[in-house]
Amino acid sequence: MGSVSADAEVEPGTLLVAAPTLSDPNFRRTVVFVIDHRDEGTLGVVLNRPSEVAVHEVLPHWGDHVAEPASVFVGGPVEKKTALCLAALRTGETAATVPGVIAVRGPVALVDLDSDPDLLAAKVRGLRVFAGYAGWDPGQLAGEIDRGDWLIVPALPGDVLATPMRDLWGHVLRRQGLPTALLATHPGDLQRN
Repeated sequence: MGSVSADAEVEPGTLLVAAPTLSDPNFRRTVVFVIDHRDEGTLGVVLNRPSEVAVHEVLPHWGDHVAEPASVFVGGPVEKKTALCLAALRTGETAATVPGVIAVRGPVALVDLDSDPDLLAAKVRGLRVFAGYAGWDPGQLAGEIDRGDWLIVPALPGDVLATPMRDLWGHVLRRQGLPTALLATHPGDLQRN
């Protein structure tokens, strides 16, 4: 019998929540939404890292359509000049019936930024634009999960549009129940404890 890979539970639409002990500055206290996961690797975006750059400065046609704050979020350390956009579709809409989007999971879809934002606006609850992404080569994520760097948890559609005013990292951990919820109380900087 073969062993089950550590990343077997990872699939599009799940969250990778950084363990309190993950010290890599790119991912410390982050929540990553997985867009794609297959044998060739994994791709996701960090949901809780807004930048100071307004969407309308880099994608003028999309600026009026994104969720507040209307800034570009730092999706990860890979291809920082590449823009990705996620949408939370309105109730009753599906990616199959909305032009310009590709289904990820449930009401969350990847948006084709070459499509017309005015046509899409009425069909979505909100949009979020990311610069760059988080990517893992084959086996890399499984190794990090084995090491205890990431917790794999279900995503809620609202996570994609969460405002930075809310501690998404702590919020996602707290809703997992005990004992995982206790990780949300980790001080982050043990020197300050």
